[in-house]
Amino acid sequence: MATIRKRGNTYQIDYFDPTGKRVRQSFKKRKDAEAELGKRVSLIAENPKRYLEIARATTTTFDELLEKYKENFKHQRSFDRSKTFMLDDLEKEFKGRSLSSISYLDLETYRNRLRETFTRYRRLRADASVNRVMACLRHMFSKAVEWGMIDRNPFERGRSLQLRENNRRLRYLTEEEITRLLDECATAKPRREKGRFIQGPQAVHLRDFVVISINSGMRKGETLSLKWSQIRGGFIYLEETKTDQARQIPLNEDIKECLKGIRNRQGLRCEHVLADEKGRPIKDIKTAFAGACRRAVIRDLRPHDLRHTFASHYMMRGGSLAALQKILGHADIKMTTRYAHLSKEFARQEIQNLNGLTSGKVKKEEAATAMTAPHVAKATVTKVSQLTTSVTVPLG
Repeated sequence: MATIRKRGNTYQIDYFDPTGKRVRQSFKKRKDAEAELGKRVSLIAENPKRYLEIARATTTTFDELLEKYKENFKHQRSFDRSKTFMLDDLEKEFKGRSLSSISYLDLETYRNRLRETFTRYRRLRADASVNRVMACLRHMFSKAVEWGMIDRNPFERGRSLQLRENNRRLRYLTEEEITRLLDECATAKPRREKGRFIQGPQAVHLRDFVVISINSGMRKGETLSLKWSQIRGGFIYLEETKTDQARQIPLNEDIKECLKGIRNRQGLRCEHVLADEKGRPIKDIKTAFAGACRRAVIRDLRPHDLRHTFASHYMMRGGSLAALQKILGHADIKMTTRYAHLSKEFARQEIQNLNGLTSGKVKKEEAATAMTAPHVAKATVTKVSQLTTSVTVPLG
């Protein structure tokens, strides 16, 4: 039998669930106790199974969801690199709480608090970083619904909590900056100046990294993990990519010359293209790269900007967006169109080739030649050649 008793300043509901378990819960107001008891008794009478599912969600904690989530998604490539740190932060925030007690307000409050926190570099957390954490949390609640741990995802009770990201950064090197950067990472061994090393122990590989990145447009991780077995027939074959889409990158003369120099230095004993003296793959070039930029007086440059440098010069030298999308491995052409404006300056000059097309002053074959555009990726990638050599080639 279901009853309501007054206990001090609270009102306690008392009833038995479908399994025979006695349930008691207190409320501050009698009307709240009556409303909740009526709802539960009605649900037990109509759908006992549904009642038990809801009751389970009420008692399931965030800790249980976190443990199950780690168990099922520890195989992801990003898990050890980034997701494990996100889950640690989420555990600190929601540890011990039942899933049903986490509301949309709690999620929005947590997001706003994230925006005000500082990173280990003493900078405010970027909106993109906040979005990655919230996307992970949303995925956790989506899986909780699928696993029967909660009735409804709290993210669905309000507007999207995703922030508008400012990811339109397009920093790329000019030809003069490329020359300066290469000059500062060309030393084969670290040198001392006033008793201190100017270059780190990976400086011998930095020039190779820069040359390969600028001439291929590969991401930093793809370049550092590149193996000799992936290079054959004039192409670099990438299987494990950010978008999980395999792609092939044609080799131009600059990359071929760079790879030949690396092979002569390494011999045949190394599996990776960028490896140390003991044949171990280079893990990162962040310190050496920052040092080279500092000596070259190049500001606001990150390793990923070498990828922008490739794409920018590719377009400025007459490349097509469709071919560039395939080379860069963009899943959406919208990501590639950020470079489209770079070809307009050169299109203004090239369009003069159409003069006489409608006035009969040009031969048909000349008009056909003027209308021809380089659509083949292998031919157009060659136009990026000599960007990383000591000879400066005018663009266009």
